[in-house]
Formats: sequence, structure tokens, C-alpha cells
Amino acid sequence: MSWFTLVDCETLATSLADSSIRIVDARAVVGGARGAGREAYEIAHLPGAQFVDLETDLSDHSIEGQGRHPWPSDADFAVLLQKLGISPDHQVVVYDADVGMYAARFWCMLRLFGHAKVAVLDGGIARWLQLGLPVTSEIKVAERTEMRHPGGFDYARLFDHEDVAAHVESGGLLVDARAPERFRGETEPLDRKAGHVPGAVNRPFMANVSEGVFKSKDVLFEEFHTLLSGRTPSDMVAMCGSGVTACHHLLAMAHAGLEGVKLYKGSWSGWIASDARPVETGESSYIGHPHE
Repeated sequence: MSWFTLVDCETLATSLADSSIRIVDARAVVGGARGAGREAYEIAHLPGAQFVDLETDLSDHSIEGQGRHPWPSDADFAVLLQKLGISPDHQVVVYDADVGMYAARFWCMLRLFGHAKVAVLDGGIARWLQLGLPVTSEIKVAERTEMRHPGGFDYARLFDHEDVAAHVESGGLLVDARAPERFRGETEPLDRKAGHVPGAVNRPFMANVSEGVFKSKDVLFEEFHTLLSGRTPSDMVAMCGSGVTACHHLLAMAHAGLEGVKLYKGSWSGWIASDARPVETGESSYIGHPHE
């Protein structure tokens, strides 16, 4: 039994007693009350689930100029995995309450760290509850692993500001996963400047889902195949507001068999950290399928 992209609630429910599985709750509320995700976890979560905090566990706020959720170091992430009791042999399942937008960040981090057996719970806790599956308020401390996870981030797939500028200048595909109105610069609820990186195109991450779950592999393949427009997945860089929802595209594409997409880890909030970088507003030459 190995899951690499998505796992449905019914399948996971039959495997809760499997000691090789580590379940992770990644609920968060960006722009909302700090700690809201943890509070929701403490009220009710999947049996055996451990909580990861987007702000303190999956970001390193001591790093400046890298946006609202700076990517942590190899060493810090390895310590987190050790604390969660995750070794290379464990099957990890991560969920949230927002169609995978936060869970995908942890999925992406694990995959880029070299841990293959990690999947997002399709439909998250909303679908789990809809199906009447069990939740608990009991918090079990994970059995800390003795040895640190030997992985390390694949920095060839983690782009910085200069990498993105060169990528766009050379005609590479930069796909922004934010909502269309934020991409166009009509509204900006989180960052100090509105707009997008010149040359970027927009595919909102919500275009990957339908009725609360991911679209089928075949549908996602066709949509991203159109978006790539003859390019390979490795010719694409995904971005968003702070390197969180862009991971949703990496997950959706991997589920469709399209591996190798790169991530702009600083994303929009990192791009605008310097006023010297250009900003564009309005529509892009959008390719692919519109927001649904």
C-alpha cells in the first residue's frame, strides 16, 4: 500500500489501524486569526493525526525578503519530521479544511525533500465528516524517531527571484495560482502591492477541484496539457501569493502524471519585497481552463 498524490477518505478510513501511516493535520487560516488551525485541530481531528502549523513549522520567518511564508532549511524540516515520527518508510497522509490548499504545501515539502510516500486526503476533513467517519479531540504525541530523516530539498526545483526573472525572460511558463481578481490587481487583501509578475499567466488553484474534490486524472492532464502548450512540466514554474497554493498545482499535475514542475517559493509577496522588481496589472494572455 503506497499513496503518492491523493487518497480518498474511504480508503484511509479502512487503514487507520496501520502503524506505518502517519496522519498530519495542516489546517490554517491565512489572513485570519493566528492559531485558528490549531484550535480547530484541538476540537476535532482524524484519529492519530499530528498538527503542523503553517507559520511556525512550514515557514521560517527569520528569513527576510522571501515573502510571507519563507521556505525552511533542510535541517529545520528534518527536525520537524523527527518530531512527527516520520521516517522514510512511513506513508504520510495530510489533510486540511480547504480543498488541499494548505495540505499541498506539506505534501510538496515532503516530496521535494525526497519522501515519496505522501498523499493529500482528497476532500479533506469536510468530506471525512460528510461521510460520517470518526474524529477525536484526543491528542497523541507522536513517537519521535531516533534518526533524523536523511532527505534534503531539491533546490533545482525551488526557484528564487532571480531564477524567475531569467525564466520569464527566456520565454518560460510562469503560472500564478491566485484568484483572477488578485492576479489582475483589482484587489489585494494580503500584500502591499497588487498585480502580478510580468509575463505570468493565471490558473487559479481552485480550477483543480470540482465539488470539493480534485478533478479526475484525465481531466487534469488535458487541462494542464493545454496550459503547457507544447512545453514539458519541467518548463513550468508555479507561484501564488506566498508559495502555498502554488503547491496545489504541483500536486494536481503529479496526480495527472505530469512531474517536474518547479516552485517559486517566495512567490508574489517575495517578488514585491524589492521595489526594483516590475509589476504588471490587468489580464494576461491566459491559456488553459478558466476558474470554475
